Amino acid sequence: MVEKAWVGRLPAVKSKADLVYDSLRAAIAEGQLRPGERVNMDELARDFGVSKIPVREAVKRLESEGLLVARVHAGVTVAEVDVTEMRGVFLAREAIDVLVARLAAESADDTLPTRLEETQQAMRAALDEAALDRLPELNTDFHQALAGATGYRIFGELTEQLLMTIRRYRIVAPTDPVNWRAVIEEHDTIIEALRTGDPAAAAEAARAHTVSQARHEVESD
Repeated sequence: MVEKAWVGRLPAVKSKADLVYDSLRAAIAEGQLRPGERVNMDELARDFGVSKIPVREAVKRLESEGLLVARVHAGVTVAEVDVTEMRGVFLAREAIDVLVARLAAESADDTLPTRLEETQQAMRAALDEAALDRLPELNTDFHQALAGATGYRIFGELTEQLLMTIRRYRIVAPTDPVNWRAVIEEHDTIIEALRTGDPAAAAEAARAHTVSQARHEVESD
């Protein structure tokens, strides 16, 4: 067998560009970089202690994901999220979440409801403690666990992208505690359908959840 000289050369740690990307993406998701805010690449390079090259690579990657926007004479800014875009996001979520729930009910093992309930307990605790800033990440964990249970990586990637947009929108239009309570209750319905192994019921619970959240996020504006 011919030896492949290029095999085994993967780095043991993330590259500087990956680390900058991870940091910027987290800052956008958490609202530390807000929609419309300008991103100064020279300043970022100084803050991270790296050259401009990994910063540019990270910014280009975030541009391709729609999280940053580069305009001539305006520089790079965090992408805005408006109500019109959110309508499209929730239409996509409805289609994907229904399919994810159905597939999860068909193929997931018995540990999935238990794992989801653990996330639910963490969400309830955060809500009781008025730690609303913890809820978006926990909500993402819930839906990523569902997506992972389908056995298809693409659903995890799509779920992550859609929930990221919703999290960014909620920075400027925060979800109130009453609706977070509704989110948790809607999750409970999905879990119950999974416990009974009913794909149709799981799909309907996921659809109802997405429609309810779309109504709260979009139609209330």
